[in-house]
Amino acid sequence: MTDTRFIYDASSPVDPLGDAAREAEQGRKHNRAKVGSGRPSSLLYTYGPGAIMDLPQFTIMPTGLDDWDRIWRRRDGIPQIRAPRLREVVRMLLRSPDVELRPFPWQAKKLSMSNEGSDLGVPARVFPQWLRCTGCDMLGSLSQFDYTNTHPFRTDLACFEHAKCTGRKGDKNRKPARRPAVPARYLLACVNGHLDEFPYDQWVHRGRSCSDAEFPALKMIDRTAGRGATATIMCGSCGLSRPMNEAQGEKASDNLPKCRGRHPHLDAFQPGGCGRDTRLILVGASNLWFPATQSIIVMPESQEERASDLASRIRIALGDKLAKYRHNLEILRDVLDGKVDVSGLSDAALTQAVEMAAQPPASVEEQEERIRTWDPVDLLVPEWRYLQKDPLGARHEDEMSGLTLSRRELDPDLRSEITRVLAAERLRKVNAIVGFTRIDAMDRVGDLPRRLVPVTRAARPEWTVATEDRGEGIFLQLDESATAAWEGRVYDTALWRAHRDAHQRNFRRRFSETAEMVDPDTRLKPPRYWLIHTLAHVLIRELALTCGYSAASLSERLYAWPEAEGRAAAAGLLICTTASDSDGTLGGLVQLSEPARLARVVGNALHRATRCSSDPICAMRTPQDPEDFLHGAACHCCAMASETSCERANRFLDRRFLVDLPGSELGFFGHVA
Repeated sequence: MTDTRFIYDASSPVDPLGDAAREAEQGRKHNRAKVGSGRPSSLLYTYGPGAIMDLPQFTIMPTGLDDWDRIWRRRDGIPQIRAPRLREVVRMLLRSPDVELRPFPWQAKKLSMSNEGSDLGVPARVFPQWLRCTGCDMLGSLSQFDYTNTHPFRTDLACFEHAKCTGRKGDKNRKPARRPAVPARYLLACVNGHLDEFPYDQWVHRGRSCSDAEFPALKMIDRTAGRGATATIMCGSCGLSRPMNEAQGEKASDNLPKCRGRHPHLDAFQPGGCGRDTRLILVGASNLWFPATQSIIVMPESQEERASDLASRIRIALGDKLAKYRHNLEILRDVLDGKVDVSGLSDAALTQAVEMAAQPPASVEEQEERIRTWDPVDLLVPEWRYLQKDPLGARHEDEMSGLTLSRRELDPDLRSEITRVLAAERLRKVNAIVGFTRIDAMDRVGDLPRRLVPVTRAARPEWTVATEDRGEGIFLQLDESATAAWEGRVYDTALWRAHRDAHQRNFRRRFSETAEMVDPDTRLKPPRYWLIHTLAHVLIRELALTCGYSAASLSERLYAWPEAEGRAAAAGLLICTTASDSDGTLGGLVQLSEPARLARVVGNALHRATRCSSDPICAMRTPQDPEDFLHGAACHCCAMASETSCERANRFLDRRFLVDLPGSELGFFGHVA
């Protein structure tokens, strides 16, 4: 199959369940399909399609979503996650009008040893497919090793073995024996998101063929435990050797081949290759895979959202039949029966929904312009607007969204700068993946459309994977007039100018080459964001001491932007905990929203923010040329949080914007005793 982006070899589809079934038919039991498991959150944020997941004995790569369709076809109905607001954004970013949000193919088991859901799972391929024998250092492809996976409930025992390993020279016992093989840990990557196996054969022979053998016997010698490329590749046939450290450093590009444009998760190559310089990267490197995700806290749907969602479901259900039956409501209801529930709609309402569904899609130019001007803050604005409304009584629950809110009275001891508190006793968060990047994280890429790697071969995907988490949280709102006045004061300070200059240096040095077309100031968060971000971090630290959740289980959602065209200013934050099951709704966090408890939590958090074990170094940290770090008085001892909690990777933090520190009187909350 060939499309505008990829060349795909359809002769080798990934179908692990089909492979297992064929093995069973032939009476062989050594190739079970299941090789491991993971939580939905980890499969979305850490080990999604195109990432490399470490298993006890080898590594795998979840494949693109095209291969997941074979798994879903084992079910009559495919479940969907309802989140119209998020779905519309995902459709825009994927340039596909009919994208659905689907969960991971999984089914709970009634008993630990039962077989429910055994025909579901995330398809993956072994990657990298070069292995090294731990007994004799032999370096070879998968076909040179035996795969063993015999225990139905012990996937950790699945492994590759060198069947007739004779050990290394000098070993006392060199009788042939079975010894485990481990992945060869070197790969090639480029900034366009391509990933490829390291060409060990070409490397050791410096681009030529082996002079003594058509299929040379390679070895990977690695006797050190140092970092980086410490191994040496040897050819046992001709005797040549070459250290891997020549693939690192300034001259590495002269030694490494150009990128072939490979996407192993799609089993595809970019037509004509990529041609960019490649970089040596290790299996397990932190910059191997960065997910590009979007998420929302599900709020009660507006009338416009419900109408748009209904029209979308009608359009998808009817497909090409929409134009044929759009004017015959009687036949239309029969065709939609069992697909979309329209039984409660009047003829007028159904006609309106059908007309909306039949509207022509936006042109390519309109789509690209919308993507170019789209701001991720647009996902937060509806949430902020709804949180401005007072709940209708205690524990007001919206049945469709599951959001349960309660207004909390303000304790006299609570800081006056906090004007509103809501307890979110139940909430639902939906997260969806739209692609990923390598080398640079998504928000660090200036030319994002070109650098974003898709998770499917289709030019217009029909669905993407999403997760649905449930949890609880506390919403705090700051006084807008006080925030605006404080923000205006900060803009004229030397500290803010230092942060702004550091951000410009960071942007120019760390973003991609097309970042020259982007104004760095458009990527710099305003002072109120630094304030609310720092407040969220110190609150997470304080809440974790008493709420029963660890700090890594709490996350922030920040509503911090000045007034702009089409949206009012926002200054608030939501600290929440979510999980794919009921673990996020235990009530420990919401209990701390009670007036007296919250006043104590906020007071203690601000008091702790005035001191750090790294002071005075931390309290006086200000970036100076040529420094380009994006934080001030903040470190892991006082304000930084785990990556699961922070939405900005611990950037845009400074305690001096939160409280007064020695030598600085810029704190929004002033002096804290």
